[in-house]
Amino acid sequence: MTVTTSGQPTGTGVAPADVLLVEDRGPVRILTLNRPDKRNALNTALTRALSDALTAAEDDGGIRAVVLAGAGRGFCSGADLSEFADLTPDAPDAVLERAALTARLQSQMQQMGTPVVAAVRGAAVGGGAGLAVGADMTVVGTDLKFGYPELRHSIVPALVMTGLQRHLSRKLAFELLSTGRLLTAAEAMEHGLANRVVEPDHVVDTALEIAERWAAVEPRALSAAKDLFYRVADLPTEAAMRAGQDVNALMRGFRG
Repeated sequence: MTVTTSGQPTGTGVAPADVLLVEDRGPVRILTLNRPDKRNALNTALTRALSDALTAAEDDGGIRAVVLAGAGRGFCSGADLSEFADLTPDAPDAVLERAALTARLQSQMQQMGTPVVAAVRGAAVGGGAGLAVGADMTVVGTDLKFGYPELRHSIVPALVMTGLQRHLSRKLAFELLSTGRLLTAAEAMEHGLANRVVEPDHVVDTALEIAERWAAVEPRALSAAKDLFYRVADLPTEAAMRAGQDVNALMRGFRG
């Protein structure tokens, strides 16, 4: 079944206003950015719809994994620059609201207990690159173009900076943000940004295979493992081991 962002079934048709498509394949939910004419640029409507959809997936006890994809030939071209004309110092409330929404989305997937795999083909730049690295695993097409070209538009990549810093070495990260150079699929794999490289038409199917493996795991165990994985990354060794001991004791109740 395919549903729109409003949660109403749509059958096989897609209305132009539906900026995000939601489809369930058993316990796996596929979220598809659906602005192909804009290269799936993140305007406020799509940003809010995706954030809400991730929250809904997390809250749905029947969903055990999420696939994030983009309609058309590209994953996501980043922020929709056409909205920037209205996001000026003359509208501080709107500026702050959009910044908070974007910041929440960029970190949301790793804060979820439900695992997320990104299916990325074509362009994944700026905020789109942030979504690609924000997923727990990432499948990329051989046509990948990954990077942070914001400075070419006199924009500071402020809200994707944290993810960039945490996923790449400092030298390469600074090169990408300061020059706008785009990485190929082979480079993304080399630098640990991708788990699989496949032909563009196979990215969603490959991501679904990963999601289905997750869905077969005891959900409480996978959620606890994911939470611990990200927590220990930011803890000193001793504190990380204590956190591991706590989860070790907790997991005894996961097996029936």
